[in-house]
Amino acid sequence: MPTDVRLTRSGRISGRSDLFPKLVSMLKLIDAQHFAVYRLHGSGLPHKQRLVCELDNWGSANSVIAKSFVDAYGDAMIEHIDKSLLPLMWNGRDSDSTAETPDFAAFTQRLKPHLLPFAGVAFPVRLGAVGNGYVVFTAKFMDLASDMIVELHGRSCQIMMELLSLDERRSQAAEALSEREITCLQLAGDGRISEEIAEKLGLSVHTVNAYLGSATIKLDSVNRIQAIAKAIRFGYIS
Repeated sequence: MPTDVRLTRSGRISGRSDLFPKLVSMLKLIDAQHFAVYRLHGSGLPHKQRLVCELDNWGSANSVIAKSFVDAYGDAMIEHIDKSLLPLMWNGRDSDSTAETPDFAAFTQRLKPHLLPFAGVAFPVRLGAVGNGYVVFTAKFMDLASDMIVELHGRSCQIMMELLSLDERRSQAAEALSEREITCLQLAGDGRISEEIAEKLGLSVHTVNAYLGSATIKLDSVNRIQAIAKAIRFGYIS
């Protein structure tokens, strides 16, 4: 395994929801039951970092399971990613709840077993100060061939890159959008036409359209409707 992973970014995705079909596809490849994407947050020092679950399909008990997982393996995973990019595997509480890779065992590391009700594999991804984390898959039983582990690790890196790209674009847009642009987008999102926005803000219709036009460009959108949708998705307007 390489010590760092560098991939070419694929086509743009518009939001985190676009990552779910990719994660579900990966999950189905190995007949897993659940997936989760964790990222490291904190100062960069292992003892001050923490794993935060950013995406998952845990279901109705997601917060409980996510916390249980971090309680069981969070510290070990944070320590591991600073030293290695080998996938981590662990066995569940029951004797038949195992995660195995007979032909690739030398290139994985084992976490302490019997701490959780499921077995699993965690693929570490290291992309820089804000792009580090794990893509996790869990099941009652796993038997993974070496080519499947390599395939999933590569896809995990891509998932993390796309998640990081979304954050970067959101940050750039937030810095670029002016207060007036955000206000005009909010009012347009509320269903007001340019004339109504202009009257409410005491501006000319031409000026309102200019603000909406510049916001559309900054949000990399093809029209006002898409700009509003992206602004809602990124949390700039409600």
